[in-house]
Amino acid sequence: MKKGFLPILIVLLFFKVQAQKIDIADFNEKAAISEWLVNYDLAAWWSTDSLMTKDKSRIAKLGKEWFCFQDSTNTWHSVYGKYENGVYDQVFHFIVKSSSDVKESTEKINQDFLSSHAKALNIAFEQSKNIRDLSGLRFNNYIRKNEIGNFDVYIFPAFQPDGTAVYGGEFIYEITPENIIVKDESYSQGQFRGFKSNPPREIWLNYRELEKPTLGSVFFAWYYKPYFTKIFIDNKETSTMPFKGDNEWTWIHVEKDLKKEVNAKRRREQKNKKNKK
Repeated sequence: MKKGFLPILIVLLFFKVQAQKIDIADFNEKAAISEWLVNYDLAAWWSTDSLMTKDKSRIAKLGKEWFCFQDSTNTWHSVYGKYENGVYDQVFHFIVKSSSDVKESTEKINQDFLSSHAKALNIAFEQSKNIRDLSGLRFNNYIRKNEIGNFDVYIFPAFQPDGTAVYGGEFIYEITPENIIVKDESYSQGQFRGFKSNPPREIWLNYRELEKPTLGSVFFAWYYKPYFTKIFIDNKETSTMPFKGDNEWTWIHVEKDLKKEVNAKRRREQKNKKNKK
């Protein structure tokens, strides 16, 4: 995948506003995480395809504590197993270089490494369980150790089996090796919304209650950009979309003219009242 979320383009809608409302530093951080999440998802997807060709008796041993990680050469690995009674039972280990280069490895991964990741995942699963269970949706999880030694865990709605791309809730935790959640940046709109990916079309993600795009909304737009013609993240005073130009992807931000929007809304309301008479 091409690294193309920079440079950031800022487009002024209708008239130039007095102050820039785009927090570029915040957005750049979320865009970088989103690109990493998409690459993680690809490694998981390709390794899962290989996993499903393996002996069913081995697959039956798996629990929910599977994850991917990158080694010192940035090569992706996927590990599948089960965490029980303080021990991670490693069943499968795949080295993932591309969709056509996924190989099972017999190398045993360090037990402390496996168990610490599994414990952090289980804490995140438990913390988000109620909302996830009530939604009836499928979710994907992602994990990595950050620079201070804590675990960043991300849980987002998966691409649903019926081809629906879902947004409206995200679970983001920073968890210490001592299993304490020190940061919770989760967000829920109270309900999940979605778009069928077929036919491809322009879609708008309604986040107008927020000043900035959430990480989940940025990830959604970056992940699903091949499936829709345009994806807009619609915030209170801005809208944001990934855009492909010169064979590379970038991001475009639009600052809204709120006064013009209010006037347009009033005109629509007045027109609707007249039509009802």
